[in-house]
Amino acid sequence: MNTSTLKSLLIEYDKKRIREQEIAEREKNELYEEFPRLSEIDKKLSSLAFSTMRELAQNNDKKLLDQLNSNITQLKQEKEKILKSIGKRAERIFTQYECKKCHDTGYISNGSSSEMCSCLKQKIYDIEYNKSNMHHLEKQNFENFNLNFYSTEVNSEKYQSDISPRENMELILKICHTFIEQFDDQEEKNLLFTGKTGLGKTYLSSCIANELLKQGKTVLYQTASVMLDTIINYRFGKSNHSKDIYDSLLNVDLLIIDDLGTEGINNMKLVELFNLLNTRLLNSNKITKTIISTNLSLQSLFNTYDERIVSRIVGNYNICYFFGEDIRFINH
Repeated sequence: MNTSTLKSLLIEYDKKRIREQEIAEREKNELYEEFPRLSEIDKKLSSLAFSTMRELAQNNDKKLLDQLNSNITQLKQEKEKILKSIGKRAERIFTQYECKKCHDTGYISNGSSSEMCSCLKQKIYDIEYNKSNMHHLEKQNFENFNLNFYSTEVNSEKYQSDISPRENMELILKICHTFIEQFDDQEEKNLLFTGKTGLGKTYLSSCIANELLKQGKTVLYQTASVMLDTIINYRFGKSNHSKDIYDSLLNVDLLIIDDLGTEGINNMKLVELFNLLNTRLLNSNKITKTIISTNLSLQSLFNTYDERIVSRIVGNYNICYFFGEDIRFINH
């Protein structure tokens, strides 16, 4: 990881967090002026909280503590009633953090230690690894996915299938939604998208990425050629940051490998591809899933790749065969 990237992101996080806290404080002060009882309640709550801590430290008098806790509960209920009467505006007195998990700090505390939050990891992935691969992600979502680009014609001779391209795509969409919904299920299979260019494989991968990012998952999107070159560079120590990238390839929640079959195969790349796929399948630390997109047919995969690689894919991936007319020409 580039330390300057992390540093600039943490500065951005600090600015964002401070800005939102200032907005919340300003809104709270305005509501205090408009609803003085809110200010009174908050002052009393602070005073009672201090009194409770003092009694715990000095006497631990159960009756007194019960009375203090009862008073606190009543005040909180009164405050909640006032806030509810104010309506949506009252939400602004609470800091509106972009990330609810880390409160825009970039890190989550685990007792005496802390770990980087998925939101910060994803920003680093997007800057350093994903780059141009995911720059249209906001527009590439299921809401914009248009089934009308797929023909309703059933032509077994043309498509080698007894269903139409649209029916086929409807089935693939169901598989994709199940993949998203069951992502944290170890038994849910990975995805292989196979078929000619211009049929929506990359777009659909982006749709899935979009949904999982909303769930706080991390996504790394790489073409097979760039990914394998990165791994080879790591093996030969050619890049200062390649170990970080390699670790990310192994541990990111969702790895999308695009254009498998365009990378120029040699024995070393075959070994590294197998190790990568196998490690992600056997990852005992967390659930890691993979989407592979390729223009190669299943038979071409068998002809091109090591049997161990293809057997891993066939046994652990739902194979989605895309067919139909090139959407790029229909769309234009």
